[in-house]
Amino acid sequence: MAKSLISKTEFGIYCAAGDFYIDPHRPVPRAVITHGHADHARAGHGAVLATGETLDIMRIRYGETFAGATQKLTDPIRLGGVDLRLVPAGHVLGSAQVVIEKGGRREVVSGDYSRVANPACAPFEPVPCDLFVTEATFALPVFRHPDPLNEINRLLASVRRFSERAHIVGAYALGKAQRVIMLLRQAGYSEPVYIHGALQALCDYHLSQGIALGDLRPATMETAQARALHGAIIIAPPSAFGSAWVQRFADPVIAFASGWMQIRAHARRRGVELPLVISDHVDWPDVTRTIRQVDPQELWITHGREEALMRWAVLEGRHARPLHLLGYDEEPE
Repeated sequence: MAKSLISKTEFGIYCAAGDFYIDPHRPVPRAVITHGHADHARAGHGAVLATGETLDIMRIRYGETFAGATQKLTDPIRLGGVDLRLVPAGHVLGSAQVVIEKGGRREVVSGDYSRVANPACAPFEPVPCDLFVTEATFALPVFRHPDPLNEINRLLASVRRFSERAHIVGAYALGKAQRVIMLLRQAGYSEPVYIHGALQALCDYHLSQGIALGDLRPATMETAQARALHGAIIIAPPSAFGSAWVQRFADPVIAFASGWMQIRAHARRRGVELPLVISDHVDWPDVTRTIRQVDPQELWITHGREEALMRWAVLEGRHARPLHLLGYDEEPE
């Protein structure tokens, strides 16, 4: 088997021939970042290469000086001894896979990815390769995500049924919050959507990129105003559920949008009345379909359900390896 262009190190995945790390969890001299989620995109690197959207998102989250230097990758480049390019991952705005090539060998680090249509980003592009690095967040046969529009219709049915109560939907600030709003608009919901202040900057950025979110209004208001929001839909980060902010609303329906809501114990533990199974990651059918499409000789498996996917790969006749990378969260999804 040919020697890999990438390797696992204490900082994360490293390409020695190009002298760069991919989504390192500690500051390094040069990092290629797949997307803007905090467990992949950290501040403090000497140089960061990423899509323009990911660089913008990192500036929003960490400030203008989040890295010593930045480079927007729009076209393939030569970096050290390898050719490097980014292709869409379909996960969140700006998300990309890292494609590395040298001497006829091609390796792809997919980052987090999804095969479900998302108006905020280009669809996942399968790239045939010799080595494929895949996430395994929902890599168990039990995870088969429903149509997200059906989940949004469940939310709207609840709004109609409990029209006297506001519905507060927990959704992570980057990607999931905007996805829920876009799905609401796709389902024909034209009423104002109220958003927690922690979501404002990233929603504004999506709007600046031409992503239609419709009428958004701040959910930071006096208690009397909050209690008057009968039948309203409010989007908030999950961290807000444990704050005094929630107490301003009169008997709200607590919902949560996440692939983890398929596990009812997760919903009960968070006190979720209306679990919405909406994910920006591949489920079991999509991760196995993707691997067959890109058809790698070698499969490296990152954070998540590594054991089941390892077993599946062996049965498929593929060489598979779990990476056991540190520093990547399963929950912010």
